Amino acid sequence: MKKSSFFYRVFDLYYEGFKNMTIGKTLWTVIAIKLFIIFVVIKLLFFPDFIKSRAEKGHEADFVGQEMVERAHD
Repeated sequence: MKKSSFFYRVFDLYYEGFKNMTIGKTLWTVIAIKLFIIFVVIKLLFFPDFIKSRAEKGHEADFVGQEMVERAHD
């Protein structure tokens, strides 16, 4: 890649910026930990796999369809 190309200059801007960062690295680490907690830990605790626990293996689509039909009639 040529050093004068747009993509190289953009990459170099971010690369040098993150390399020379001091407090920013700590802040990005905190952000990454927060995202991990939000998307992994909370999902596991508050959103259990309801379909897997109620439907037979291989018949998950039938279970979802039956539940939708039943709830539409209620």
